[in-house]
Amino acid sequence: MQRIIPKIKRYYQFSEYLKERFGCKVYKVTIDAGFTCPNRDGSLGWGGCSYCNNLGFSANTRLSPRPIREQVEQGMAFMRERYKADKFIAYFQAYTNTYAPIETLRAYYDEALAFEDIVGLSIGTRPDCVPEPVLDLIENYQAATREVWVEYGLQSIHDSTLKRVNRGHDYAAFLDALERTGRRSLKVCVHVILGLPGESHDDMMATARALAQMDIDSVKIHLMHVLRDTPMEKELLEGRFKTLEFEEYVSLVCDFLEYIPSHISIQRLTADGPRAVLLAPTWATQKRKIIAAIDAELERRNSHQGIKAE
Repeated sequence: MQRIIPKIKRYYQFSEYLKERFGCKVYKVTIDAGFTCPNRDGSLGWGGCSYCNNLGFSANTRLSPRPIREQVEQGMAFMRERYKADKFIAYFQAYTNTYAPIETLRAYYDEALAFEDIVGLSIGTRPDCVPEPVLDLIENYQAATREVWVEYGLQSIHDSTLKRVNRGHDYAAFLDALERTGRRSLKVCVHVILGLPGESHDDMMATARALAQMDIDSVKIHLMHVLRDTPMEKELLEGRFKTLEFEEYVSLVCDFLEYIPSHISIQRLTADGPRAVLLAPTWATQKRKIIAAIDAELERRNSHQGIKAE
């Protein structure tokens, strides 16, 4: 079902969804629980995805390991002070947050949810790391909190791209995870990356059109940026691919949004990394400028999210 896009933005912001859902300001508190990934520890491969450097996750991953309770307490205090937040979603972000024994996962999730003002749980993971017992565990938290999200890293629907960036799974694995998650009352957010090596405009729009047909609740759009100390750095320096230009990315995001049905919330429109490890594109740090340019381009086109999905 299409929804009416408000005049403030021409796409359905996740912050707007949260305000509608909870009636107050709700912010995510990011958590680094010290997980690893089957694509890094040898189970599937070594080194992880070719673009992955853990320092590119939230600030929590750039600090010494701390108890989850401490991360949540400090995160809530920061969000209250800076954004006047009222309630919070505990967001397990770094690496694969379902890749551990069930009892370990239960202990970590329980610790994060042990606060009155935590009203949701969001778990970032890979589609090949959600066996049925893990999904059963996650589903059980529906009774303890008001809603539960699973965030799947898809990045692209094209197996050739997934292989090139060493994802360690194919598109079929994602579709299987989505189908099994869909049997439960869990909300699903899908991560995609624009500007992946070897992908054309048509390839990226094919991903958008595929998402438009899925039973999902939210999308995160990431810019392909290159961090130091990754295999992608070597590819970039050797000239095997180049990152997107500013105007090119803005246009791509708008094209992408036009295919995404308007009832699907948009959690992110770009991504950056800490300046100390960001190699390219250097403009990726200008997040406000990027979002303002996307807003301006949709206005110039007199377009909006979902216009091509109607």
